[in-house]
Amino acid sequence: MEPSDAELIAAVRKGDVAQFEPLITRYQPRVFATARRYARREDEVQDIVQEVFIKAFQKLDSFRAEAPFEHWLMRLAVRTCYDFLRVHQRNRETTLTELSDPEVDWLERFAAAPTQDHEGGDAARALVERVLTQLSPEARLIITLLEIEDRSVKEIAELTGWSVPLVKVRAFRARAQMRKILETMTREKFL
Repeated sequence: MEPSDAELIAAVRKGDVAQFEPLITRYQPRVFATARRYARREDEVQDIVQEVFIKAFQKLDSFRAEAPFEHWLMRLAVRTCYDFLRVHQRNRETTLTELSDPEVDWLERFAAAPTQDHEGGDAARALVERVLTQLSPEARLIITLLEIEDRSVKEIAELTGWSVPLVKVRAFRARAQMRKILETMTREKFL
């Protein structure tokens, strides 16, 4: 039978640092999945994951076991991803000439009839990724957690350490920022 998180953490705290490795093995897939939502390149994802586990090891004494270790670790992962976004801000302008033909087609159909279902899921996903890369780090984090990961406002507040009202305000602003980016892309197309 595998030792529990609490047993492994107790062993690490007593000086048996090798007992941290099973924790890495246990939670590495989840941390990788989270990091992939915030970084494009695999080397960036690996850097984020490594940073998360280094921080977890260094801060293990601050883990108070009030919540499961996994929650504490994922909160640390989200904050590390946020730090990554702030450092590697990708607010470069994307023009419509950089969009692929399917993305342009999907955007045109969406601009003409925003409430209808549109085919071209791959083009829509690519377009969403382009829009996300232009958002501020806070906006990208909020949209990813709220809309892509489908987390509640309360969960986001717990993960980020922000208050519930602040999460709501940042979500409102992030959606407005996305709308502005899409409007700019649409205007560029038709000018």
